[in-house]
Amino acid sequence: MRPPLDLSLYLVTDTRLCGDRGVAATVAAAVQGGVTTVQLRDPDADARALFQLGRAIQDVLAGTGVPLIVNDRLDVAVWLDADGVHLGQRDVSPETARRQLGPGAYVGLSVSRPEQLAHVPDAVDHLGVGPVFPQSTKPDADTPLGLDGLARIVRESPLPCVAIGGIGVSEAAVVRRSGAAGIAVVSAVCGQPDPETAAHSLVRTLRPEVSA
Repeated sequence: MRPPLDLSLYLVTDTRLCGDRGVAATVAAAVQGGVTTVQLRDPDADARALFQLGRAIQDVLAGTGVPLIVNDRLDVAVWLDADGVHLGQRDVSPETARRQLGPGAYVGLSVSRPEQLAHVPDAVDHLGVGPVFPQSTKPDADTPLGLDGLARIVRESPLPCVAIGGIGVSEAAVVRRSGAAGIAVVSAVCGQPDPETAAHSLVRTLRPEVSA
């Protein structure tokens, strides 16, 4: 039986923000800092490039216990035998993803409005909720929910929710107080000069009992 997915600090990769350091090295450092789940996202990459990037990330995640989730691209998730896939409202259906990836995979779904909760299928394991705050890494994102909107979705959702969108160290603690199972970050780690320290700072904010 698959273990529950630890959503507490969920890293979404951004190839541009990772810069010369590269995505795989950024992921390796971030996991050392406390990242618990990694999502491979690069909307500008073709299938071959995304597959190669996924392989490089799998190499650095080997032995860590941190799962790799592929954003949007079910085909690449299947080729990689990834731990799961995260889908948007206009992507392939979660039921299709479940059939292709099998019962042991994690299937996430993006939600940006409370009314979308009524249409979440049983094939979904968790929800990505946002954007919570204004952000710059996804130009086509919906209008920010704010903390009240996030709290409403978390309260009404039957599934664990990970909050995303404009979340950094200063926002992390208040977002977690909404009841979300975790936070997803992009620039707060990928765009920082030291991804390990950045991730550790987020962990300390989320869990103050963690030592310096």
